[in-house]
Amino acid sequence: MIALIGNLSRDLLPGQQPRVGGGSYHGARALQRLRVPARVVARCAAYDREELLPPLVQLGTPVRYVPGTSTPTFSISYDGDVRTMTVEALGDTWAPGDVPELPSGRWAHVAPLARNEFPLETIAALARRRRVSFDGQGLVRAAATGPLRLDDDFDRDLLRHIWVLKLAEEEAEVVGDVRALGVREVLVTRGSRGATVWVGGAAEEVPAHPLPADPTGAGDAFAVSYIVARNAGFGPAGAARRATAVVASLLAQ
Repeated sequence: MIALIGNLSRDLLPGQQPRVGGGSYHGARALQRLRVPARVVARCAAYDREELLPPLVQLGTPVRYVPGTSTPTFSISYDGDVRTMTVEALGDTWAPGDVPELPSGRWAHVAPLARNEFPLETIAALARRRRVSFDGQGLVRAAATGPLRLDDDFDRDLLRHIWVLKLAEEEAEVVGDVRALGVREVLVTRGSRGATVWVGGAAEEVPAHPLPADPTGAGDAFAVSYIVARNAGFGPAGAARRATAVVASLLAQ
């Protein structure tokens, strides 16, 4: 059983109606394609539940909703693979008790949208029961509204509880030498230019191919597909290649 945990967001793109986003949604798109036993734990403001939760539920993976008081909201635009974001509103912080009891399983992917969402004590509690995969947005995205700001002012103790860390290329630049982080498996994604898998200080490149599609959520789908493949017995590089293929199939829809 794979667990996927994170806030839903409201995403605002030029010329489009507001739409649901966040790692719990985009990761669930990968779970729909992979058809493995999983559970999604999602949160947003209670007043946004009727708008944001149904698209997630319709993907088919069982969902536990956690009532929240705030929905993270982003204005997003793209120039090719380059994304520009403005934080319009921050999401709730998850305390350890906010995460419901889940069926037994080996892996949990935690999908924060900013540094405030999953503090050390919550990740430590999850890591006592599962291997934790963590999106690097929860390390380097400052918890502030306005133009999205990345910095390295995060709690290094959190890294001790993470088995897999997924970083976008610009996030990896902020954290510095990924070999010094002490995380067993680090994935650095570079959009249409593929990804690098770091294990034991050694790197392996995994290629990808450009596709004419909106890449929003591709990193979330990659991270979830990776842990599904690791849970199925793939090695890190093989899991990354499998995840790349899943993302390509989603973008080609």
